[in-house]
Amino acid sequence: MSNIKVIIASDSVGETGELVAKASLAQFDIDSSSDVLIRYPYIDSEDNVDDVVDLAKSKEAIVVYTIITPKFRNYIKEELRRENIPSVDVMGPLMSILEGKTEERPYYEPGRVHKLDEDYFKKIEAIEFAVKYDDGKDAGGLNKADIVLIGVSRTSKTPLSQFLALKKYKVMNMPLVPEVTPPKELFEIPASNCIGLRIKSSALNKIRKERLTQLGLKDTASYAQNERIQEELDYFDSIIEKIGCPVIDVSEKAIEETANEIMKYVDGKIDIKG
Repeated sequence: MSNIKVIIASDSVGETGELVAKASLAQFDIDSSSDVLIRYPYIDSEDNVDDVVDLAKSKEAIVVYTIITPKFRNYIKEELRRENIPSVDVMGPLMSILEGKTEERPYYEPGRVHKLDEDYFKKIEAIEFAVKYDDGKDAGGLNKADIVLIGVSRTSKTPLSQFLALKKYKVMNMPLVPEVTPPKELFEIPASNCIGLRIKSSALNKIRKERLTQLGLKDTASYAQNERIQEELDYFDSIIEKIGCPVIDVSEKAIEETANEIMKYVDGKIDIKG
């Protein structure tokens, strides 16, 4: 059993094949050390395949391969069969079944699983960012954010931040209150990173009254009064003018609609006027 050699051949890094090999070796109490496992990654030519076959012949090794590219997968399969080398195609059979079931062609992109993992971690990072810098908790996030949403209370800043985070954008939102001076960093970052969320006073009045009712409070509080709302909106306009950033009117927009407009702007597909 100590003479067992397993070559992991892949057109990516070979981690999948190595995990399968290690799991199988463990069932026989075989140490999956570098003396047993030999990884041959990034196969991108028939010469690479020939090297694997020659090595397998010299070591009397088993070949475990995870080759996505059809040309090289077929070639290594044929060469291993011709040389009578024991081998396992880890991904080919399942991909063929999936192709038949879905009636879709595979991407045939080596290393795609790692790209998916990278997307997942970017999404988690963006979600954590949105939570950490919600409601302007830490001005240090202004220099790190992809998008800074600016608006008065009840303009959907937090839900928008969370929605955009799911799309992997790092979003910070900054509430504007006349009694609180915004951090100086807000005026130092590029204006193109900022988006003002404007809302009509009538729409904001309705939203705030509904919010007070949900909290069991009277809707006559100053928070929902027209005078206070107009004061906040005037303050919003003065700050936005100072920053010089684009503005979106969210008065009659669903969160998804606003988010899509923001993403198109950030991706350079549309312009947003102030």
